[in-house]
Amino acid sequence: MSRQKLVGWILIVVGGAYLIYFLRVRLLAPGPVLEKKEWINFFGSLLGIFLGTINVRMAAMRERRQKGLSN
Repeated sequence: MSRQKLVGWILIVVGGAYLIYFLRVRLLAPGPVLEKKEWINFFGSLLGIFLGTINVRMAAMRERRQKGLSN
């Protein structure tokens, strides 16, 4: 597994874990009002998932291109 693909998957997993935490513990459970920082973290985790997906797809494209050049 290439480093680019590994970093992409790490971004996806960490962002997804934070989204699950945020939805279950902070958004759907009763408690104090959500602060601006928590919303920024929420959107940051979405951005991390998007960047991780881009990394994984770019790594796959690179692998396909290198296979095509070596054949």
